Amino acid sequence: MRGPLIVKRALSEPLLLLAAFGSILLATTTLVALTMYASSIADAGVRRTMETASYRQTAATVSAPVTAETFPKFDRSVRAEFARAYTRPPAVTTSFRSDSYVMPGQDAQERPELLRFGSYDGLDRHAKLVSGSWPHAGGDRVEAAISLSAASATGFKAGQEFTTKGRLDPRPVTVRIVGVFQLNDPFGERWAGEQLLSRGVERGEFTTYGPLMVARETFVARFATSVNATWTAVPDLRTLTPAQLRPLAGAIDQLGARLKADGCGSCVAASRLPEILTQLDTASLVARSTMLIPVLQLLLLAAYALMLTARLLADHRRMEVALLRSRGAGTVRLAVLAGGEALLVAVPCAVVAPFLGPPLLALVNLLPWIRASGVRLAPSADLGTFLVSFGVALAAAVLLVLPALAGARRTYVEEQAARGRGGRGLIERAGADLALLVVAGLAIWQLQRYGAPVTATTAGGLGIDPLIISGPALALLTGGMLGLRLVPRVSKLAERVTSRRPALAPALGAWQVSRRPLKYAGPALLLTMAIAIGIVSMATASTWRASQADQARHQAGADLRLSGPPDGPELGALGRGTAFTALPGVTAYSPGFRGQTEVSGESALLLGLDAGKLGELFHLRADLSAQPVGELSRALVGDRAGKLDLPGQPSALTLRAEADGDLPLRLVLSDALGVWRDVSLGVLRKGENRIDVDLRALAGRTGKITYPLSLRGLVAGAPQSPANLTLTGLSADGREVATPPVFMKVTRPAVAGLAPLPKPGPLPVVLTADLAASLKLAVGQVGPASIDRRVLQVKVVGVVDSMPTTPAGQKAVLADWGTLQTYELAAAQLPRPATEWWLAAGDTAPAVKALQTRPEWDVTALDQRRLAAELRDDPLASGLQGALMLGFAAALVFATLGFLVNATVAARERMGEFAILRALGVSSRQMFGVLAVEQAFVIGLSLVAGTGLAVAVGVLVVPHIVLTGQASAVTPGVVLDIPWAATAAMLALVAAVLLAIVAGLARRLRGQHGQLVEER
Repeated sequence: MRGPLIVKRALSEPLLLLAAFGSILLATTTLVALTMYASSIADAGVRRTMETASYRQTAATVSAPVTAETFPKFDRSVRAEFARAYTRPPAVTTSFRSDSYVMPGQDAQERPELLRFGSYDGLDRHAKLVSGSWPHAGGDRVEAAISLSAASATGFKAGQEFTTKGRLDPRPVTVRIVGVFQLNDPFGERWAGEQLLSRGVERGEFTTYGPLMVARETFVARFATSVNATWTAVPDLRTLTPAQLRPLAGAIDQLGARLKADGCGSCVAASRLPEILTQLDTASLVARSTMLIPVLQLLLLAAYALMLTARLLADHRRMEVALLRSRGAGTVRLAVLAGGEALLVAVPCAVVAPFLGPPLLALVNLLPWIRASGVRLAPSADLGTFLVSFGVALAAAVLLVLPALAGARRTYVEEQAARGRGGRGLIERAGADLALLVVAGLAIWQLQRYGAPVTATTAGGLGIDPLIISGPALALLTGGMLGLRLVPRVSKLAERVTSRRPALAPALGAWQVSRRPLKYAGPALLLTMAIAIGIVSMATASTWRASQADQARHQAGADLRLSGPPDGPELGALGRGTAFTALPGVTAYSPGFRGQTEVSGESALLLGLDAGKLGELFHLRADLSAQPVGELSRALVGDRAGKLDLPGQPSALTLRAEADGDLPLRLVLSDALGVWRDVSLGVLRKGENRIDVDLRALAGRTGKITYPLSLRGLVAGAPQSPANLTLTGLSADGREVATPPVFMKVTRPAVAGLAPLPKPGPLPVVLTADLAASLKLAVGQVGPASIDRRVLQVKVVGVVDSMPTTPAGQKAVLADWGTLQTYELAAAQLPRPATEWWLAAGDTAPAVKALQTRPEWDVTALDQRRLAAELRDDPLASGLQGALMLGFAAALVFATLGFLVNATVAARERMGEFAILRALGVSSRQMFGVLAVEQAFVIGLSLVAGTGLAVAVGVLVVPHIVLTGQASAVTPGVVLDIPWAATAAMLALVAAVLLAIVAGLARRLRGQHGQLVEER
């Protein structure tokens, strides 16, 4: 009997029960999908990071000195510990480098050229044979393979035999070169610590060639005389899960200690992986915690929408419940009826929701940033999702029951007296909205203080702070509740305004709202929160996308920034710029110096660029500086040294100078691209000196000089005794060049300009705000500063909050390239090398592709567009956007459903009132105008209040939940970006949908009224 009664009772209010079913189904499905999404994104983020991690980031090394006797034991121990540390045994390679051996035929020389032998497990997988074969162990002769670069430098060929002796081991070694190989990626990270192997030759105090690669067995038997062995583990981490991050980091961190305990006291373990795993674990936790923000927002919205439906249902059953009480039904009986009815609606939702979650996530896969990241969300229902689903459904059932229980104690007479009673709401009377305002304010303050929803726990780890997580949701709820206080006031104001007008519908509609404000406050709050959630979601997504672009521009500094050694065998100092500026698509360029320096005791980054090119190259966000880049560009140019252009395109230069004592001398010159280079002229001896300079060598083997070349000056080092120098002649390719008279009296380092060399005034600089504060200098002020321990006067022409290419908190100073070089020359200092090249290009892809085909140029390219794409495609960083869009869509559906139900019920309740109005002579058009005015009041107030609330919450919250993929603060700082065009379109669409609902209700009521008249 109880079952059928519950079913019959439920079917008596099909509209409200259907609305409750829709709300619960939407809440459970969306929250289950969000739970799946958060877990899937965290897993995908970890997998993506591990898949794209470089060799240098994931490899772990153990090194130790070994002999032929100790190596087998150490090898077993190291491999066992690697297998123990990792979840899956990694690939382990062993490499060796021998002591020095003398080049054949140079035994009697005082400073002979040297050879080294080596071994590398699996070298044949990372290199290809140019000729011959790979070496094998055994035999009287040592079989060895040599790299192509080393073979070119030594002249060794496959099949050649020779004998060599070690500098520490006098036993002769007969070697047979059996093969010549070329590394697949000679400048890759795998060979970062193997400069000799990648280059073939090292030039220093001694010139060393090699290494001659032999089989491991050969090396251990013949060359393992207390030499260094290195074991390298490269794990497969593609299946790593977030739960495994910290345990794996701890296991690798303890690798060295375990090896020492196992008897390898000289073993040294090194790896960047523990740091990366720990950082990734934190980022994963922050990503999951941040995705709880839209979950809590949606929970509050779903709870409120359900409570509105439950309140309507309870209002409709007040008299029924009162009659049941008068006939002997107790509270327990009524609670059982209400609970059974709620479970009748909630249980099917709990069962169905886990199966609807994956199809919903399939729609999320269509979002552009999810598609771009390559992440494909394909979760399936498991025990966890069913627990979430049943938990949400049970909570919804409780919310559905509570209003019914609240009125279960009233008698029939009390219900009659309570009907139509107005007044303030319970929450407003209790001041709960003000109390929530305090809690929300505290939560947002903590979010702004800690910068993330994760804080340190008492155990020393990291954990999700529930107060911080709930801050945005509480702020939305509190703002909406405070907005309810406006409903009576705004409605009374509207009543006064409309009552003075002759039109009936606006006056009667406004009077109706002011008479029963709480009747409209509920739908208004629901719509306000939904609109606010929608706008905040759109603002967060837009702000995140803008922040990724800002980060990429700030980190790169230019469209394309190239870094590497300023001089090299392939491209010399004067050849690099020619090659780089000729890359396809390059429209502007500047050589640059970028390096750490000391500025008045402060560690700072010194950046030198061509000030005239800053407008085209320098990516400085406008809000980081009070002065625009164009103004900084003009102000940075200071005194510049003159130059003596060499005619034509000379390949050799001859200087003739007379000295009266030994004098070290260097020539400073520059090319047409602005690259400065000093050339050693050696030590001039007493009398006439003739020095020949090979200019082609300054460009490298494959580089070309950009002419004209210009001479800047002569820099003399400190002589042992005072000396005089007179330049007597200069010729380029045998052609005399007219020079001004040059005479130097040198007692300490001095300079003589080959063109006018001004005495420079204060050096114009741009400083970061923290460095300017340390120097106590403001824009326009001049003061002393020590740069590289040399005091000079600087003039501050600009102050920036953060300098491009620098991380957060890094002090920096920017100077004009030519002016900086002039200061160095005037102080008899050598010019600063071009450590970087900054390039502007409309499309950087062709230039990057061209660079990839020239690994021998030894250059690292930082592409701003590619960097922006990598930042956007990071699942951990972009995961919040998908969660926000899910929450946004669900919020709008909740709002539409809630408004539809409330408007339908309100219109149905007014049927009797409308009949009386018709009897009094009110037309159908006026009558339905009243309904339109009432609902338009709710819609308009909600749209305005929701927009204002979203702006307030966005300003307070959004900049603090947009983080990097490593869960750190963003540099440059996040700037709130509300897409007003999209927001206006969304508001117009919502208003159109809601007004269409009102129009449909009015049409339906007009039909019902006409049918009622005909029946009468």
